[in-house]
Amino acid sequence: MAYREKLKNASGFWFLRVLFLFYAFVAATTTAQQRQPQRHKNAYATMMYMGTPRDYEFYVATRVMIRSLVRLHVDADIVVIASLDVPLRWVQALEQEDGAKVVRVENLNNPYKDQANFDRRFKLTLNKLYAWNLVDYDRVVMLDSDNLFLEKTDELFQCGQFCAVFINPCIFHTGLFVLQPSETVFKDMIHELETGRENPDGADQGFIASYFPDLLDKPMFHPSLNGTKLDGHYRLPLGYQMDASYYYLRLRWSVPCGPNSVITFPGAPWLKPWYWWSWPVLPLGIEWHKHRLQTLGYSAEMTMVIIQAVIYLGMIAVTRLAKPNMPKLCYRRSDKSISIIQTGLKLVAVWSILASYIMPFFLVPSTLHPLLAWPLYFLGSFALSTIAINSFFLPILPVLAPWLLIFGSLLVMAYPWYSNGVVRALAVFFYAFCSAPIVWVSLTKVMSCLQVSLEREIFFPRLGESSPPSGFNKLY
Repeated sequence: MAYREKLKNASGFWFLRVLFLFYAFVAATTTAQQRQPQRHKNAYATMMYMGTPRDYEFYVATRVMIRSLVRLHVDADIVVIASLDVPLRWVQALEQEDGAKVVRVENLNNPYKDQANFDRRFKLTLNKLYAWNLVDYDRVVMLDSDNLFLEKTDELFQCGQFCAVFINPCIFHTGLFVLQPSETVFKDMIHELETGRENPDGADQGFIASYFPDLLDKPMFHPSLNGTKLDGHYRLPLGYQMDASYYYLRLRWSVPCGPNSVITFPGAPWLKPWYWWSWPVLPLGIEWHKHRLQTLGYSAEMTMVIIQAVIYLGMIAVTRLAKPNMPKLCYRRSDKSISIIQTGLKLVAVWSILASYIMPFFLVPSTLHPLLAWPLYFLGSFALSTIAINSFFLPILPVLAPWLLIFGSLLVMAYPWYSNGVVRALAVFFYAFCSAPIVWVSLTKVMSCLQVSLEREIFFPRLGESSPPSGFNKLY
């Protein structure tokens, strides 16, 4: 009896142990499934590659676009097609901080890179063809980084095998298009690359446009109310990719066809909206930075901003307190040496003034918010200008005249109550026309004051003669 009782207790113990392990396994499996991001049947996709001078800027732009999609709670995965040379820390930020799925790919060889009209910055844009290889998804909306989402556009997943927007009246734009992934189509595209399909620009735009040459004759896409997916090729309404240039004509949106959901910024690469100098030259730049402020923020640039501001304030304080002069060298009088010295000093003075306006422009972080970047630029320009003023005994107002005129031009461009873009352009032109004589008079005044200083031998007194008083730093 004792043996049976002991055996019964042992069996109960092992039963409880097995039951506990089973529940632990179920709990661990459930937790692991919860940690895995939910997979959707559709995806928004973009691409990222290295090899251009603006890799970091496009990385920031990509993250802002991804965050704008997440903020809209889109019912789709967000995929980044990243080449193998994209830094690992960028990939981790995209996955862990932005919630994107990163697909690593090898760069596709661009057979058009030797064309006469080829732009080197488009060398790797054919990586966009990898979107057709995302066969785990029913539909993919392929995007460029210079898109800004205003509204949710999940209805695009109802479109057919290929759908795109005609920004240009005759050629659709590949900054946003809908596709049905297909391994067959992907392999055929790679084959077309190898056989040398005609490509007008050597980039993704020309290749995809030549691969779907008859899209202009296709019907317009209208989403169905029951969510049914369409078959075939369709044109997308312009409201799904509003060209920013349409806005600048009227300084407001007037796109009647389709929902005004997405803004795109094609055009000059150095006037993309994430560059701080693009606003107020292009008014919509502030809209992009507003989205970045609400999503990604500017913590990556703030350290550099603080360091530059402290250095500039230190320059102003030192120049104000010390009032440094040029070294007073002794020389023997010689008409030839006087002419050479005077010419050299004039060149140094002019270049120092030009440098005070040019150098701060390149030191400001390129993707900083304009309302932070412009004050930092003006602070740096003022700090460097004070060095030139005190070193060469120049009058303050003529040297700072361009500083004031640049500030005035920003006010003219940022004025928010123009009736349309034409009036704004005329106002900017009129301001520039009126500013030109002021710049010329200021330059003449600076050169004349510098000449007077040289004739009075302030900088280089003759050998055996006493130097002028140290307090002599004003000419008038």
